[in-house]
Amino acid sequence: MGGCFSKPKPVEVKVEVMVPDKEKEKEKESLSPNGKVSPMPTCKANGSTKHIDERPIAVDLYQNPKDMVEVAVCHVNELQDGQMREVDVASGKALLIKERGEYCAIGYKCPHYGAPLVKGVLTNGRVRCPWHGACFNVATGDIEDFPGLDSLPKFQVRIEKEKVMVRASKQALQLQKRVKWMSRCATLSDSSFSNTSVLIIGSGPAGLVCAETLRQEGFTERIVMCTLETHLPYDRPKLSKSLECQTEQITLRSKDFLSQYDIEVQTDKEVHSVDVKSKVVHFKDGLKMEYNKLLIATGSRPKPLQCQGADLENVYQLRTPEDANCIAKLANDRNAVIVGASFIGMEVAAYLTDKAHSVSVVGIENIPFRKVLGEKVGRSIMKMFETNRVKFYLQNEVSELRGQDGKVKEVVLKSGKILRADVCVVGIGVVPATSFLKQSGINMDSKGFLPVNKLMQTNVPGVFAAGDVVTFPLAFRNNKKVNVGHWQMAHMHGRIAALNILGKGIEINTVPYFWTAMFGKSIRYAGHGEGFDDVIIQGDLDERKFVAFYTKSDEVIAVSSMNYDPIVSKVAEVMQSGRTIKKRDVETGDMSWLFGKGT
Repeated sequence: MGGCFSKPKPVEVKVEVMVPDKEKEKEKESLSPNGKVSPMPTCKANGSTKHIDERPIAVDLYQNPKDMVEVAVCHVNELQDGQMREVDVASGKALLIKERGEYCAIGYKCPHYGAPLVKGVLTNGRVRCPWHGACFNVATGDIEDFPGLDSLPKFQVRIEKEKVMVRASKQALQLQKRVKWMSRCATLSDSSFSNTSVLIIGSGPAGLVCAETLRQEGFTERIVMCTLETHLPYDRPKLSKSLECQTEQITLRSKDFLSQYDIEVQTDKEVHSVDVKSKVVHFKDGLKMEYNKLLIATGSRPKPLQCQGADLENVYQLRTPEDANCIAKLANDRNAVIVGASFIGMEVAAYLTDKAHSVSVVGIENIPFRKVLGEKVGRSIMKMFETNRVKFYLQNEVSELRGQDGKVKEVVLKSGKILRADVCVVGIGVVPATSFLKQSGINMDSKGFLPVNKLMQTNVPGVFAAGDVVTFPLAFRNNKKVNVGHWQMAHMHGRIAALNILGKGIEINTVPYFWTAMFGKSIRYAGHGEGFDDVIIQGDLDERKFVAFYTKSDEVIAVSSMNYDPIVSKVAEVMQSGRTIKKRDVETGDMSWLFGKGT
């Protein structure tokens, strides 16, 4: 196992630590199987297939002895197989892991949101984050499942006089994250050229991960990402959880980063149509672009409120950082009405409770989240909101919005109830943003989703799709075609699409994982619970400390929890392994079957 060392004799192997913007390809094994040659050498997206010498973009930190520290972190017999421990390394920390008699050391916290990985789940050579499910290879530190973009640094480990020694770069200890090696475009590119090797429509996680994966695999042709957004790719889930966040705080990759790896992002670009026969995308501004391979990752668009007054000022569908900031400002010490008890709507309501004068939630269901989390869990969450001054008007709909001087002032419900509103946030669902494809020849289902196979391919050769716009075969549900609009899943779609743009034949096989945060409490969820017929709850709903298993017939198909980490991540690992969890396994309350020795 690369980067890991067994007990019998002191061995030292030099291991490379990478840090953002300072990486260098040192070992042949770190190269793409395609090496430095474009996987699509016949493509002439930039008018030439000529390759230039790869520009140096990295430095091996081990070449600088002054940057290195080495300390003894424990006795060689202190950890059992399957155990992890956070250890101090000079002024930093590392995650020490013992598996199959060998020790490894990697970064100790998840690069996504900083979760302590020692509280995660170690299984078969990878550790899964306890918060949001990202997975990292313990031998290399590479990210293997998402969310997040960065990998972990890896550190040298050796055994000396029965002591486990960890040698690490000070800079890597400080950063606790690593950008994987990436190639650059080998052809002289001009953004005015109207053709590209790979065109990505959409700048969400699917599009961004696709672009980065192509570069990580050694792809050296032109990559263009076009988006209707004004901003560079950003962390959209934070919008509803932190309405006052600034764009620069949630930007996923900077302009300089994208430029360094020749990932072109064209903002404010709306697609009018796609001609798959001539491989041309037409934009609404009259421009067009030829492509060799196409990824459609346009995400979803919110359903509008269909009633009188829906076009008044201060009525928002939360889509951008500007929307979020305006909602927070308008709600300050005023009356906020949330239309729709969706996850986004409820997160906004939770955020505004200690800022607004009043917060009201209108929804058509009788209990929030009942269809996803079940009646009992939904009722428990609703009670938590009511304790925090949120008023619910459920099994109800909006009949009219009334305004004054062009601004919303009242929300009139079909029940006749009138709610005061200085700001109204509408979150009543979304539809796939695929209307521009209606005449394209790319198959769409009745709801506008794009069916893809396990390779993320559409029915048109060379056209791939990913993220919220697709239905795809979900492996652990017997390849049932599903739509999963999760942040994590969009990342994985983008990676699989990139690998198959390169012709690698890699099939998608991951377990859906999502989370929500309200009043400082996080709900974690793994699996796909559509069609569940029973919910087995262990723990205490009133104390907000529980795990809920969603079953269909005699099989567990999903799990959710609050204050019960790392149970959801552990169940996700079991599902990922292909093992079936039976209903009888979770009915007794004894969950020792989930946990192996030392975890």
